Amino acid sequence: MHLSLAEAETLVVEALQRNGVSAENARSVAVALAAAEAAGQGGHGLRRVPAYAGQAKAGKTDGLAVPKMSRPFPAVLRIDAGNGYAYPALDLAVAELPHIAREQGIALAAISRSHHAGVMGLTVERFADLGLVALMVANAPAAMAPWGGKAPVFGTNPIAFAAPLPGNDPIVIDLALSKVARGKVMAARQQGAPIPAGWAFDREGRPTTDAEEALAGTMVPAGDSKGAALALMVEILAAGLTGANYAFEASSLFDDKGAPPALGHTIIAINPAAMSAIDTAQRLTLLASEITRDPDVRLPGRRGQTSRRLALAEGITVEDEVIEAIRRL
Repeated sequence: MHLSLAEAETLVVEALQRNGVSAENARSVAVALAAAEAAGQGGHGLRRVPAYAGQAKAGKTDGLAVPKMSRPFPAVLRIDAGNGYAYPALDLAVAELPHIAREQGIALAAISRSHHAGVMGLTVERFADLGLVALMVANAPAAMAPWGGKAPVFGTNPIAFAAPLPGNDPIVIDLALSKVARGKVMAARQQGAPIPAGWAFDREGRPTTDAEEALAGTMVPAGDSKGAALALMVEILAAGLTGANYAFEASSLFDDKGAPPALGHTIIAINPAAMSAIDTAQRLTLLASEITRDPDVRLPGRRGQTSRRLALAEGITVEDEVIEAIRRL
């Protein structure tokens, strides 16, 4: 089905509100999920709505939660998402961190008791659009084993980074520390499709192309042992230091069973003017120009930015079964 972004957002808002989500939270979630679809990240888009709604209806996620903020240090915000969705807490961070970063030179948001962080590149890009450099890490329910192990201990634990380029779209890097994002495996399971070899292990630690077996097993870390080590780093930054659940303590984001996931995110926003007396904008432009001197190279983030511009003009196409599942809510 073909929809405008506004139509997609309205569809999500109505479904969530009918399942115990406040209008404000439903709008925050809807904007984020529609933006994910527009960026070509369907695994983090509208196909998440049935699980989100089911969790609110069951009380696993508090659809009425209002994130609470405190500022224990001049450059630090603590945000308690209240076991609600991540997006209202992320919206609060985007609203509050920039002026602190401009005032202090750097600002950090520690977010706890949160949920699925979605396409984090879209979050850090919002800071870059304001002239700031941003780094974000988030943990997720356990899906990867420490290198050499079989039992999942770490999440796919994404890292996102954005830097502004004057007169151009920001550089945006967004990557899961598994070889692919787990949402792609979930999408394959919903479609009844196999996954490529090399994405995942089954519960016995054997390579698998069966999406169901992959979700019961573990994801392959990007870069093997290096990816597993980075996942540990993110686990510490996103959960160990924020007081959120570790990946192995968190319940699934895909069903309505168990306690709230209570995941964690950390965002660092940097004012480039605080780091050097030279013109950092000019230096970043020089680096970008050197990278793109090769006509076969494009800067990270350009594919999603182009896709979103096209979606704004022409709308998005979403699988009929996804739309039907949302309408049934």
